[in-house]
Amino acid sequence: MRSTRHIPYAGSTAADCGGVPDGLPGPRPYAHLHPGDGACLMEAASLLAGGPFTDTPRGTHPALAALARVVNDAVDEDTRRALWPLSATLAHAYPADRAFAPALVADAVREARCVRPYSRVLAVRWAVCARRVRKVRTGAARTDAPAARLSDTLWWRGPGRHHLEHAVRVLLRAPDGTERLTALLRRALAAAGGPAAAAPEPSVCQ
Repeated sequence: MRSTRHIPYAGSTAADCGGVPDGLPGPRPYAHLHPGDGACLMEAASLLAGGPFTDTPRGTHPALAALARVVNDAVDEDTRRALWPLSATLAHAYPADRAFAPALVADAVREARCVRPYSRVLAVRWAVCARRVRKVRTGAARTDAPAARLSDTLWWRGPGRHHLEHAVRVLLRAPDGTERLTALLRRALAAAGGPAAAAPEPSVCQ
């Protein structure tokens, strides 16, 4: 159950680790009803953004938030603490680029294909995401046009989220799945603050 209780964050002193202010709840897996119980990456981001205590803050792109929640729950305690400074960036990570979500999902599917290189389903889903990126990058619709916003929302809530969840399930079964997911989150967060996404290209698996 997700909490949306408004609990203002009053901390302002930078911590030693990554500039994250002191006073944040301790990093924990899963969702929480109150900061006293701990917080996941996205709940910490919601506090830093000054909004309600929730794992779906308005200042974070839904696709990025979904990935961050999965990574937070999948990694061990030490890795979760190492990722904690990312909450400050996640608090305000909502790129206007319409290609951001399909590019993120395409990267997740590409990573899953490194684990299952002969999966035709993953190959098809990667192609679907790459086609979506090209479509929104070359389309004439304005990013802020109602039709564009509706199209992007429907894509994310339908095939986009479905493809991301499938890719994540594949990665979680891999021996190095948490490492791959962590790297994926860092790439997505870097892309959120970078230039507009280009059409995804297959890359050599690591």
